[in-house]
Amino acid sequence: MKPKVYIDGKDGTTGLQIYDRLAARDDIDLLLIDETKRKDSAERRKLMAAADIVFLCLPDAAAIEAVALAEGTGARIIDASTAHRTAPGWVYGFPELRKGQREAIAKADRVANPGCHATGFISIVAPLVQAGVLPADADLSCFSLTGYSGGGKKMIAQYEAAEKPEELFSPGIYGVMQNHKHLPEMHKICGLTKPPVFSPIVDDYYKGMATTVPLHRSQLRGVSSLHQVWQVLADHYGTYDGKRLVYVAGDPTDEEGGIEPNSKLYGNAKAGSNDLTLVMAGNDEQFTITALFDNLGKGASGAAVQNMNLMLGLEETAGLL
Repeated sequence: MKPKVYIDGKDGTTGLQIYDRLAARDDIDLLLIDETKRKDSAERRKLMAAADIVFLCLPDAAAIEAVALAEGTGARIIDASTAHRTAPGWVYGFPELRKGQREAIAKADRVANPGCHATGFISIVAPLVQAGVLPADADLSCFSLTGYSGGGKKMIAQYEAAEKPEELFSPGIYGVMQNHKHLPEMHKICGLTKPPVFSPIVDDYYKGMATTVPLHRSQLRGVSSLHQVWQVLADHYGTYDGKRLVYVAGDPTDEEGGIEPNSKLYGNAKAGSNDLTLVMAGNDEQFTITALFDNLGKGASGAAVQNMNLMLGLEETAGLL
């Protein structure tokens, strides 16, 4: 018998992307609500009770209400909102985070899907902290470039309007008061004692992300070269083999396998994908680590489907590679 899946909030950007990834699969049954009853609590609860997995693709307050609505139904939930990412009793849905995280997700009844910017930052910083290379009290900064689809339907409409304001043709730095909603999970999930100084940037392209953490070797412990930092990440994630959803690009100190000296990293390099690539560049004293991925893929809906696969005991990368 096929597992049943219900998307509460299917018509939002994340919900539609999850639907698109699942609609063509023949190993699950998608439960669809009557469009006239999308806000009918009794009908939603009925579908939650019938489902093996429920995706919540809702604003934070509505997601909290939906969790309460699901109580007693036996539904296992993947919440794509910000509401539960640091909440007790919820498993953080980044399977590559550490040893045992996949198993924790597979057994969980409540999984919080990561934020897009947070995914990039955590993919870089968490393994270095876990390995003892980066102190938990390090002074860190991060800048993260995203396509405008990450802002949802309202922002998409603004950028795609026939006549849009001149400023929308250029990059826009936001969250300038250091109050971005992803900062709490970036801080907590990495095991840091303080959050980074964070500069998110939205630009005039649809999807794709480039999240960068700049580092001096003096911020690190026990390493004397860029190669050693690369090796820590390669040991944690592995390198490209066509089977991973997170992997490390070639050794930057290897003339054949590393990044070209005059290369550019583009925010939309991984648009349309569900995986994430870490790229290192610089020298032994100062360097950058950049996570390239799709804000709608590994940064949202692709990650949610990966978590669903684990929770249902399916191949982790089913429908994603």
